[in-house]
Amino acid sequence: MTINELQDEIIEEFELLDEWTDRYELIIEAAKALKKKMPESDKTDQNLIDGCQSKVWFTAHMEDGKMQLNGDSDALLVKGIVALLLYVLDDHTPEEIINADLYFIDRIGLREHLSPTRSNGITAMLKQIRLFALAYQAK
Repeated sequence: MTINELQDEIIEEFELLDEWTDRYELIIEAAKALKKKMPESDKTDQNLIDGCQSKVWFTAHMEDGKMQLNGDSDALLVKGIVALLLYVLDDHTPEEIINADLYFIDRIGLREHLSPTRSNGITAMLKQIRLFALAYQAK
């Protein structure tokens, strides 16, 4: 599936829920359903994302021309946001990630319903993922 198809899938799921308490619950469920478990050995200062209120780690490596992303957080809600980002961006080429317009974050109302520091954290996570993509594209 393309990045946009995956984003549209998330938007459709969130549109079924009117209340933000239900949407928060959906984000927390995404955290619990996260398929990739980040090894404790990857939860290092080197993989820590600057600018996040909670501790958030991201790693990336290439496999068959596609980026394999992994992430985790010590806060359940933030881990859910990590899970959504991984759902949309994992297993795509660096070019696809660099060129992606990640509209789902605003379309589901995520930024407006998070504290400013959490919203800044999303920006920091996306910046790191794009930096990984730029580094792999340059190789």
